[in-house]
Amino acid sequence: MKTLRIHNTLGNNLEEFKPIDPLNVRVYACGPTVYYYAHIGNARMAVVNDLLIRFLKTLYPKVTYVSNITDIDDKIIAASQKNKIPIKELTEKYTKIYNEDMSVLGVKQPDIQPKATDYIKEMINLIEKLIENNFAYEKDGHVLFHVPSFKNYGMLSGRNRDEQITGSRVEVAPYKKDPTDFVLWKPSPSPLPGWESPWGLGRPGWHLECSAMSEKTLGLPFDIHSGGADLIFPHHENEIAQTCAAHKNNDDLKSFAKYWFHNGFVNVEGEKMSKSIGNIKLVHDLVKEYKGEVLRLTLLSAHYRQPLNWTRDIIKQNSTMLDRFYRTLKDLEKVDAYAEKNEIEERIINGLYDDLNTPKVIAELNMLTNGINNADVKTKQKIKFNLLEIGKIFGILQKNPDTWLGYGQSKNINQDTIERLIKDRNEARRNKNFDTADEIRKKLKKEGVEIEDTSEGTIWRSI
Repeated sequence: MKTLRIHNTLGNNLEEFKPIDPLNVRVYACGPTVYYYAHIGNARMAVVNDLLIRFLKTLYPKVTYVSNITDIDDKIIAASQKNKIPIKELTEKYTKIYNEDMSVLGVKQPDIQPKATDYIKEMINLIEKLIENNFAYEKDGHVLFHVPSFKNYGMLSGRNRDEQITGSRVEVAPYKKDPTDFVLWKPSPSPLPGWESPWGLGRPGWHLECSAMSEKTLGLPFDIHSGGADLIFPHHENEIAQTCAAHKNNDDLKSFAKYWFHNGFVNVEGEKMSKSIGNIKLVHDLVKEYKGEVLRLTLLSAHYRQPLNWTRDIIKQNSTMLDRFYRTLKDLEKVDAYAEKNEIEERIINGLYDDLNTPKVIAELNMLTNGINNADVKTKQKIKFNLLEIGKIFGILQKNPDTWLGYGQSKNINQDTIERLIKDRNEARRNKNFDTADEIRKKLKKEGVEIEDTSEGTIWRSI
């Protein structure tokens, strides 16, 4: 069996993937905070993880994938107040939209999609353990994790103490023993949402949620914890500290998750996405303009750990590439890819074993399809097989080629009219009236219809 290698952020090394239980690989990804539409950066995390899960499922008999929904958060409360709608209504609305938009990108829903508000009891229990183990303290109704008490804090991100203070994203407050200490529980006076706890009415800190939900749904330790690179510090650093400290595994950071898997940022036209620039690309808008598979392939066109520069040109390139792959499948529509037992060619699949090197796989697919014209039947079977099987893992080439390429479809002119004009054109050609035949072709093209003469007759498609 080939060996899958993935880059482990914990240790910053490329490592051989060895599952804790080969019969059930367990993966947790930090999901969205549902107060607005997801942007293309959120989608990259979802698509990359979907690719990871699809590939793992080809290697192991069972993969359990958990990705949470954060449905209580300061941003959610602010959006609820601004829009004057209840929090539950807001979060249910955007959870539904998120799942629908990701589905258009071919992202399958996780096996478990826990909501933070359903795990308050587990969060409170976790805090109690941290206080008991002298890693957390209560002050003025707040409970905080005392970062200096956890000596291995910073091992995931590689940040020293000064860098931790600078990038901790936590407010300086009089109830803190140390500037890096972060909130596990905070007061939440009415009418804000809150839950009863040993420290009064309050709500959990954001970092606590994933520690509680991942442990409850997957058990400890589990195989892979993933998310965007922006979560490495402080969110994932804090998760490690919380979970390991609660279970007195201070020196064994892999007692929480064995591998940490992070995807890179998405920039737009060479600039970081930001509200101030006004260049945030929402998936909800993009799926109205582009086909889901085009967006998905664009998100996979760069190596997952590298930054991805989101431009109209790169979307167009990937759209053209997908059209070409679908054209190959159309040309091979009478070839039975599964007539004989085949395996994905090593030179193609090896890229996935090498830390999900999608650009390498895509390059190999392009080389593969270059050889179709002079190929014999057996070679054509292999070409089609490889396209279809890689397509399943990549989440592309899932449509009927005729549908994708627009055969038999037109938005501007009805089918009967098209068929009549084609009949008139063919009649003109038989009579060697080529000027009339050309005029009919031009008329159809003006209406967005392209005709193709094949050995089996004339076919047409929308363009």
